[in-house]
Amino acid sequence: MTDTYDASSIVVLEGLEAVRKRPGMYIGSTGERGLHHLLYEVAESAMDEVLLGHADRVEVALLADGSVRVTHDGVYRRPLDEQLTVLHLGARRGGRHVISWFDLGLSVVNALSDRLVAEERHGGVTNRQEYSRGEPVAPPHPTGPADGTGTTITFRPDPEIFETVTFDRSTLTERFRELAALNRTLDLTLTDARGDVPHTERFHSPDGVREFLARLGADPAEAIVVEHEDDRMGGSMAIALAPAGDNEPQIATFANSRRIDDGTHLEGFRDGVAAVLGPDARLTAVVSVKLDEPSYEGSCREILGNTPVRACVAEAVQQALETWRDEHPERAAAPTTR
Repeated sequence: MTDTYDASSIVVLEGLEAVRKRPGMYIGSTGERGLHHLLYEVAESAMDEVLLGHADRVEVALLADGSVRVTHDGVYRRPLDEQLTVLHLGARRGGRHVISWFDLGLSVVNALSDRLVAEERHGGVTNRQEYSRGEPVAPPHPTGPADGTGTTITFRPDPEIFETVTFDRSTLTERFRELAALNRTLDLTLTDARGDVPHTERFHSPDGVREFLARLGADPAEAIVVEHEDDRMGGSMAIALAPAGDNEPQIATFANSRRIDDGTHLEGFRDGVAAVLGPDARLTAVVSVKLDEPSYEGSCREILGNTPVRACVAEAVQQALETWRDEHPERAAAPTTR
């Protein structure tokens, strides 16, 4: 018997069916990492509205039935039913002013949830949409009056898809604390209502990367902070550095609020430090760049590739360190080297 292969042998997956058939292609994993990715997608899309000036705060709640509720006090600029049902992968509008450059889309969350309810409050009316595994349960419909504006998305990850559907609060806390320090206008609360006594924590870091530096063990009072926009690299940078002292030096590097441990931002930072303090300087630092059009390299997009970033970051760091050295000549050498 001879097997034949033609166009009829190709399975074409359309829309949200493709997401449910191959979830790993969209969220990377059906384990704990992929589970948390769902929540980040909804929460970070809400945070983007804050950073773009369309909302003031975000509230995330882990509910007793395993659902997650994400609320912000704005309304999405694109129709919500379209965002929940049309598969669209691509760059979010807003560039450096949003958290995640690559947008999976709320439709992916909808496809991988056994239940999702979306409510929008706008123009004095609350409108509700409800879905199950990406399929509408009922058409969008008004449910009553609304006071002010806001959007709430409540979803429950599908246990048929995920190996675990239990969110880890410490994992979420670490990521939200990180995002608040990298985006100082964010105001986010996380409530865990799964136990007998709800636990609530607020994430808001007006001191930005200086506060992040303290979390790495450096003295924020000694921090040298560089916050600078540079059109040559099509973006901005926020950098904080301080002598490591007796602690082990650490460098945390980010591109558009995503942890990117290698690439031109790190190379530029090292170039700037070496030009003033030498290559053996012992520093703890946070290096964050936000770019209109970031370019990533490597199989997992783990290396920042934007060439102009290196020179721009190096120049800014060098200038800041030269000023510090001139103002503190007695401390410019010994505290930063072995």
